[in-house]
Amino acid sequence: MALSKADFNNINVTPAASKKLKWNASANGFETGDVGGSIVLLSTLTASSSATLDFTSGIDSTYKEYVFKFIDIHPQTNFRHLGFQANVAGASGFNETITSTAFINQHDEGDSATILQLEGDGIQQQATGFQIVLYGMGNENDESGNGTLHLFDPSNTTFVKHFIADTNTHTDNDRSSRFFAGGYFNTTSAIDEIQFKMSSGNIDSGVIKMYGVGDKQS
Repeated sequence: MALSKADFNNINVTPAASKKLKWNASANGFETGDVGGSIVLLSTLTASSSATLDFTSGIDSTYKEYVFKFIDIHPQTNFRHLGFQANVAGASGFNETITSTAFINQHDEGDSATILQLEGDGIQQQATGFQIVLYGMGNENDESGNGTLHLFDPSNTTFVKHFIADTNTHTDNDRSSRFFAGGYFNTTSAIDEIQFKMSSGNIDSGVIKMYGVGDKQS
């Protein structure tokens, strides 16, 4: 006879905030925990007239996906792009080979200009430059860039390392600029370090947070 209704009081599980009910590892009872993966804050870097922001630890086989959150990134110099690069394990120089694509859409405050196009500055063909993830930020006091970068399975040694970025900036010419980029590091070696820097000048202020996503790998 199928079970159609369960009395909560007869399930011997202590409630836990922000957790879900799931089968235990032996599949013979219930427990509380994360279901469908979780997001765990691993590191926070805060810029203060910084030439670069470097994540040199915490990127390993623990998680299959790493997410970087950009919060109010503000350039020292007007109309600058934030880019990123990587090192494979044991390497230096932040100059791994990238193939990528990018497009941009914009709308200005005066409702006089709109753009939807491929953005050549954010496209690389087997190149080793810094991949743009925040485009055209202005350096006035109220201008900044925000958004997200996803890096997938960086410790995998079979496949290349894919990434996607989705960001928005307040540009130097008073536009809302939505920027999308995607690509891959063309290496099957594990990546364990990421660096962010401006196209020129320093990162005047802002925060980048790194998260691990999903259940920890066994």
